[in-house]
Amino acid sequence: MSPSRRHLLQSALALGGVSALGLGKAQARQGPGEIIPLWPSTPAGALHPQMPEVIEQTSTTPGYSSRRRKGILTPHMVARPAASPNGAAMLIIPGGGFGWNYFEHEGYYVADVLNRAGISCFVLFYRLANDGWADPASVGPADAQRALRLIRARSQRFGVDPARVGVMGFSAGGFLAATLAIRHGARFYAPVDAADQLSARPLVAAPIYPVQSVDPAYAYVGVAPSLFGGPPSPAQIREWSPDLNVTPQAAPTFLAHAEDDTLVPVANTTRLREALLAAKVPVETHLFAHGGHGFGVGAEPGRPDGPWLPLFVDFARREKLLR
Repeated sequence: MSPSRRHLLQSALALGGVSALGLGKAQARQGPGEIIPLWPSTPAGALHPQMPEVIEQTSTTPGYSSRRRKGILTPHMVARPAASPNGAAMLIIPGGGFGWNYFEHEGYYVADVLNRAGISCFVLFYRLANDGWADPASVGPADAQRALRLIRARSQRFGVDPARVGVMGFSAGGFLAATLAIRHGARFYAPVDAADQLSARPLVAAPIYPVQSVDPAYAYVGVAPSLFGGPPSPAQIREWSPDLNVTPQAAPTFLAHAEDDTLVPVANTTRLREALLAAKVPVETHLFAHGGHGFGVGAEPGRPDGPWLPLFVDFARREKLLR
């Protein structure tokens, strides 16, 4: 779902937060980080329990890696702690059209930039609906809920304030981030241990060019086949579209999208914004004229990767994720 990237962000933009972030080569950090399994055992419900794990390189540019992964039978997080942590944490959920996990330009590289603001990050490798699961719509939200709870459960170990945990998701991962922001109290899985007594509500949420609505009038064309196996029913549209479920208890939300996104209509973002405003939930929205889809932090000339991350950091500071 996300195209190959040519090079990484090197920005000298005079925007609030840029100098503090020190934006530079986000892939300079070596090693993936500690792996944190989400579940005590391999989750049930895989339709293809022997499916192989596949990792592909999508970049054709020498020196720049943009890998993707599928065949995720054992969902987990990869910890990317900040060198100088300030207690804030972000769960980062890559996109990939519910069929892949683009874990570098929408995962590790984003984490490496946020680390420079003192934010410890956890990159989620979640079950993919298109890998084949008995309940494909629920597996991603279940993994996202569980991941956020585990960050809180292990907060002392990672130097994290459990009250200051947010979520950021891209494209299909934006669907999971928006679902956590809005339906954090829904029961997507049966509790398995004490961590499941903790809240799954993020302090802030950042769905970036999100697959958000499942209404065919606005949706990314692959969302309903991925989650439901075909066209959605009216009941499925009502249940699974985050914009139709917003309440005042939704998390403050930061949104970014490009107007020329030809894969995920920008209406996904604008409809979510309108619903959040109607519920009086704090929301900040940035729409860029150019950028297409899947910009993450892998920059091409003229794409909007430069502004959006420091804008998010400023938003997170105002919403008390950063102190």
